[in-house]
Amino acid sequence: MVDEEKVIEEVLRKYKNIATIGFSKDPSKPAHEVPRFLISKGYNVIPVNPTVNEILGRKSYKSILDIPEKIEVVEVFRPSSEVPKIVDEVLERVKMKGDVKVIWLQEGIRHDEAAEKARKAGLVVIQDRCMYKEYVKKIGS
Repeated sequence: MVDEEKVIEEVLRKYKNIATIGFSKDPSKPAHEVPRFLISKGYNVIPVNPTVNEILGRKSYKSILDIPEKIEVVEVFRPSSEVPKIVDEVLERVKMKGDVKVIWLQEGIRHDEAAEKARKAGLVVIQDRCMYKEYVKKIGS
């Protein structure tokens, strides 16, 4: 049995390059607050939002497939119904660049079938967990 708490802490400590799908330009939304917090803790957070060119001075991409930089974690702030498409895109990215290691579905986001597909392809999948809350619990504020 995998100890999910240990896996979460390892992910937060080991990987620093995060593509955030659904990164919001609206500062009042968790999809803005959480990535901003991660940036403040030294993570390289890359926005993925096709509706904007830039968030917090960082170039925003339409897709993770467009990002030239290394990505280790794909953080998802999109409805659960979009997760299968996102997993397919991540698996395509892995075939192209081999860099993504983790898919992190934020609190309230879950899709067991898509998660299983990603795990079978060798990825770590964390579902229905807030990166901000987990960071504070495991590493501190």
